[in-house]
Amino acid sequence: MISLEGTKSEITGPVFGHGMLNPLDNDLILNYAKPGEMPIGPRILVHGRVLDERGAGVPGALVEFWQANAGGRYRHKKETYLAAVDPNFGGVGRTITDETGYYWFKTIQPGPYPWPNGVNDWRPAHIHFSIFGHGFQQRLITQMYFEGDPLIWRCPIVKTVPDEDAIRRLVAPLDMNATIPMDMRAYKFDIVLRGRRSTFFENRPEGN
Repeated sequence: MISLEGTKSEITGPVFGHGMLNPLDNDLILNYAKPGEMPIGPRILVHGRVLDERGAGVPGALVEFWQANAGGRYRHKKETYLAAVDPNFGGVGRTITDETGYYWFKTIQPGPYPWPNGVNDWRPAHIHFSIFGHGFQQRLITQMYFEGDPLIWRCPIVKTVPDEDAIRRLVAPLDMNATIPMDMRAYKFDIVLRGRRSTFFENRPEGN
């Protein structure tokens, strides 16, 4: 199991219900920005499907996400990293999968940040995910990393994932087919709930 000791931003995520969605909940670029302003950083689209062990899409799953800003700082009262707070970026959102299990959201690519438990340990850029559905026994928590980030394989938290294949399944590849020209890059991240190719979930290590 991934140890989260000592890192409050690793355990602080949104908690929402199925009937509470707003139109901008899956647009982290706009959902906290002041009128006429935008958050700082590269704009990206993250999309994929929530799948069962047979590869079938899971409809109606609540997908929540939270992250640091482009400078690697969370919008958290007790955050100690010296990077600046972006007044136009809240870093939290949610969406519900469609009938095919598909989800998407727009955001700012998060930055890396130092991990306080080590002398020179850094967390790679990542986005936290929570997945919950009507047929779930528990909320499932995982993290998504970005293809090509050299900090992934140096991160002490990533190193606690049991095998390299499980780590690779947490890394979202660049998806040029979904990129929006002159606007944002796209990354694809499928979340497999069960089975041999299951996504690694931090709160369900015995079931991965």
